[in-house]
Amino acid sequence: MALVERILTNDFSWSKSRDDKFRECLRAYYLHYYGSWSGWEPDVSEDIRRLYILKKLSNRYNWAGSVVHDAIRHSLLAIRFGRAVDPGRIIERAHQLMRQDYVHSLHKSYWKEPYRRRFRGLVEHEYTEPVARDEWKQNWENAKAALGWFFASRWVPLVRSLRPEQWLEIDSAAFERSNFTLEGVKVFAVPDFAYLGDDGAPVVVDWKTGAVRDAYEDQVLGYVLYIANRYGFAADSIKARLVFLNSGVEHAVRVDPPSLEAFQARFRRSVEGMRQLTLDASANSPRREEDFPMTGDLALCARCVFRGPCGRQGGALAPAA
Repeated sequence: MALVERILTNDFSWSKSRDDKFRECLRAYYLHYYGSWSGWEPDVSEDIRRLYILKKLSNRYNWAGSVVHDAIRHSLLAIRFGRAVDPGRIIERAHQLMRQDYVHSLHKSYWKEPYRRRFRGLVEHEYTEPVARDEWKQNWENAKAALGWFFASRWVPLVRSLRPEQWLEIDSAAFERSNFTLEGVKVFAVPDFAYLGDDGAPVVVDWKTGAVRDAYEDQVLGYVLYIANRYGFAADSIKARLVFLNSGVEHAVRVDPPSLEAFQARFRRSVEGMRQLTLDASANSPRREEDFPMTGDLALCARCVFRGPCGRQGGALAPAA
């Protein structure tokens, strides 16, 4: 049977990460979602390919967090299907993975090969940032501490107690399938974990590494609406929790009609702002690059993957006298 080739089109969609980039810097938003499009194609121009590879780079903190999330995801999948889980081995495997990632990134091998789906390389290596060896070591220690807390927490026995029918979602590796439609717009949302509590109410859980912050509610409310849409629950019947692994803190996210309505109002404003910067909203064709100005906040530039193409690296980041 002949294989049908999938044709990729740059359709408009929304996610919390897209909204964050849109609000931080319009030029970075343009480069990420439009300028880098088709960068995976073998015959694409070098400029587009460069943007595509740059947008795939992580900083060291997000990288450590992604390794923690992957380790937890694999652990949850193992428990779900009745396999043994050895915390020590899982933590050591994560350590080895980070060592391999580091070497791949240090040599800038990401320019030649993609390596693995969830990691391409590190922005610190791309721009030769001066990061002390102790800082790299601390980055691993933070990841190790987050995993250690998870395996000693109430979540492991809770997960082991779940019956097969109580499982809903585990952080999907297939990002393209984790979406729903909200007011005619495709919304991407990938919850870390979702299950049915003993009372029958759905529970959405989002693991976080790093310090406790109050900036994640919209992300979690997006997960709530995804679960409601996919499984047919009333959105305000869903419980949601933020779990800060490095601090051992759990935070219940408010899910009720007012909070959901406020989220949807912010969503509408975000979508409208993005569409105003297209020539044709239905085709998702952007305006000129010049219509997406760079941010004036040089602190954002200092950690942006696109600081090179924008000419805002090195001395270019020094504020004017």
